[in-house]
Amino acid sequence: MTAFLFDLSFYVAAPFWALMVLAPTWRVTRRVIGSPLIVLPAVAVNLVLLVPLLPVFWPIVTRPSLDGLRELVTRPEALAALWAQIIAWDLFLGRWIYLDSRERNVHPLVMAPVLVFTILLSPLALPIYLLLRLAYRRNARARGAHG
Repeated sequence: MTAFLFDLSFYVAAPFWALMVLAPTWRVTRRVIGSPLIVLPAVAVNLVLLVPLLPVFWPIVTRPSLDGLRELVTRPEALAALWAQIIAWDLFLGRWIYLDSRERNVHPLVMAPVLVFTILLSPLALPIYLLLRLAYRRNARARGAHG
């Protein structure tokens, strides 16, 4: 069951990623991704895994230690719960990046690799997008000054 839930956490997020990467200008994409509720399926998977382990998780999150976390993740269901949390967070962040980039008219071909990178390594993708966002802000100001 744990392996199924581990896999499910990605599968429930994948359609939203597909919309953002493969159909970014489709009006349905904007409507669907516009809702923060898209993260709820991955959060639900996380909760199914996490709630039974709350007595084990709680001491780790309230008094974090590397040894405690290492011991916690030796349990497959705890590791799967953490994975589902990562999937939900990545999707939430990817949603913000997608919506912000559409507002700034960043070309979808520029954004596709950024969004894919967000799926894979969001802590690295976020600063990359923030730099890109800064460049688009500067470009918009320059266009406004010359237009």
